[in-house]
Amino acid sequence: MCGIVGVIGKTDATAVLLGGLKRLEYRGYDSAGVYVNDQAGHDHLVKAVGKIAALEAAIGPDVQGVMGIGHTRWATNGKPTEANAHPHVSNDERFYLVHNGVITNAAALRAEYLSDVTFASDTDTEVVVQLVAAFARAGEATKAAFRHALQLLDGSYAFALVDRLDPTALYIAKNKSPLLIGKGAGFNVVASDALAMLDQTDQFVALNDEEIVTLTKTAIQIETLAGDPVTREPFTVHLDAHDTGKGTYEYYMLKEIDEQPAVMRRLVATYTKDGAVQLPAALLKALAGASQLVIVAAGTSYHAGLVGRGLFESLAGIPTSVELASEYGYHQGLLTAKPFFIFLTQSGETADIRQVLVQVKAKGYPSLTITNVGSSTLAREADYALELHAGPEIAVASTKAYTAQVALQALVAKGLGVALGQPAATAFDVVHQLGLAAAGQQALIDQKSRLHELARDLFATTRNAFYIGRGTDYYISLEAALKLKEISYVQAEGFAAGELKHGTIALIEQDTPVVAIITDPATAAHTRSNAEEAAARGAKVLFIAARSEAEPSDQLIIPDIDPRLSPLLTIIPGQLLGYYTSYDRGYDVDKPRNLAKSVTVE
Repeated sequence: MCGIVGVIGKTDATAVLLGGLKRLEYRGYDSAGVYVNDQAGHDHLVKAVGKIAALEAAIGPDVQGVMGIGHTRWATNGKPTEANAHPHVSNDERFYLVHNGVITNAAALRAEYLSDVTFASDTDTEVVVQLVAAFARAGEATKAAFRHALQLLDGSYAFALVDRLDPTALYIAKNKSPLLIGKGAGFNVVASDALAMLDQTDQFVALNDEEIVTLTKTAIQIETLAGDPVTREPFTVHLDAHDTGKGTYEYYMLKEIDEQPAVMRRLVATYTKDGAVQLPAALLKALAGASQLVIVAAGTSYHAGLVGRGLFESLAGIPTSVELASEYGYHQGLLTAKPFFIFLTQSGETADIRQVLVQVKAKGYPSLTITNVGSSTLAREADYALELHAGPEIAVASTKAYTAQVALQALVAKGLGVALGQPAATAFDVVHQLGLAAAGQQALIDQKSRLHELARDLFATTRNAFYIGRGTDYYISLEAALKLKEISYVQAEGFAAGELKHGTIALIEQDTPVVAIITDPATAAHTRSNAEEAAARGAKVLFIAARSEAEPSDQLIIPDIDPRLSPLLTIIPGQLLGYYTSYDRGYDVDKPRNLAKSVTVE
């Protein structure tokens, strides 16, 4: 959940590192640091607690160099302090190291190899840099000492290492944590995410697990840990660096909410032609041969998967389950003879999901990754990959990636159902429905001022809130509650409306906020009755209803759409209610406490 940047061969290395860290701040903002070296005997290490702005303020005009490494941290080992911030330095001040991941055997290595070393931090990362220094003092060359240390490690890592005695090279390695090399003209860079260095280059080289790289300003030398050379061509990232900016928006989250109608239209343009879904023939054949679909996801993507289950079962007629990656990696249920795994992930780097993919591949089951980052690890390692085409999502709270996941699952389910000859799929006009979704999203987005009023009225001072619904409305209740809790810190929970009377209604007090979502004609009357039960016990209820199910007293009306796709609309008020509640409370909407965008550790 941390961000790494590095550069070699640029005269403005400090500016390059700071720019990259700013674009990676969504990955961590507890602390940050840079090490730069001018390759002429002068170097600087600067670290600061807090966001990148604090680091930038601490960097004086003399902190210049032609190579360096930087890091923005989301704490896993050790509290957010300057001592625990990266880069970490060996006791002899020779080696500087930044790290993303978790070394699970750090304590054992420290006891076995470093019992006589005084540590300056509480991190697992310092164990690694001190190991490299110890092996170098024993006579090993820098790359050999780095390789020796890597061969002892258990866990996940992405590393960038500098030897201040020979600052003409950066040493890079990864295992289970994302890292890319960027190829420039007379310089090279390294970053956890291509977004960090898009202003420098659009040419990137992917790294596989247990590879080590020697990076100079003109060369990229990749080897396995065993020392075997690896040749890999760069790929082009087709993204405008300007897309990562906020423009006139105060926060990325609001910008990304506003972009959702365009994402719907982009998905239709990308995956359909003349009204028919266009998917790779090999993918369709593999899906059609499945006796069971297993959707594996986490967080917001899990909520999208719950919606996807209904789409796949109703349109393609294939039994579908949805599994939390962090649980499924260790507790797997029974599978039919021919399961097909679908991995939903915004970043394509989620560690919990990747460990499931590794197991799936080992068993020979086919797999598809649906992700917003086509160059990501999960996209590369699955048998098939489909891109969300949502554009960069920088705010920690996912918005447009969620709706893109729902929409793309609808497209895949439609295409699969048609391939299988399912009448329900033939009757489902997905292009028309996604067009309705885009128009409906825009209509709701245009009601920002109304939603701001509702948020202020409902959530201004509360510490607790509930979202309720049935069917897909229940799934959206889970996602809307997550949006509220993660950015405004309100204890918000989503519940199946019918379950209120089985315990949860005991929590209802005078003025407790309850948001009732009503779009499903089969259960609309039941959900409304459950909401009235809460109101009778003092709850302040906000009714969000589809036009066809609405009553005159309902506060917010949702345009009608196929109920299976209603989450594409009902989540818009959920996102905006969360946004305005956080905004009015004075929080940093894009960077909520204790959270980071990309969860790259288990």
